Amino acid sequence: EIKKLRSRPKLFQVGDFISHAGLSLPWKIECDALFEEDWAGLARMIMDYETRSFGSVEGIPRGGIPLANALKPYATEGPPMIVDDVYTTGTSFKDYCYEHYREKSFDYNPKWVVFARKQPDDRSGVKALFTMPGG
Repeated sequence: EIKKLRSRPKLFQVGDFISHAGLSLPWKIECDALFEEDWAGLARMIMDYETRSFGSVEGIPRGGIPLANALKPYATEGPPMIVDDVYTTGTSFKDYCYEHYREKSFDYNPKWVVFARKQPDDRSGVKALFTMPGG
């Protein structure tokens, strides 16, 4: 069991990384370190704060897929909820919404991330469960 845990990536990693938007980052949050039960717990926490109904959940590939899967049991009716694991600049959300819906913001959709490196832009409509200070 200990060997199994050691083979998983660390949740918080220090090094030289490049964001989806091309930014140089000195650290990253590696959500591949989370287990299915972790995602289920995070989904439940999000549902404590999400007041809008949604009919389905779409995860932004690749990081948003596990969160989308964990949120699917909560879907009832309405527009799709769009989710990702980590928000850095909002580029992933903008790209996804434009690619799938030909819109830059898709304002009426619930949008969530687990971690935000900075406070999401109010115009994006993205809500974060955990937000880093500053930024």
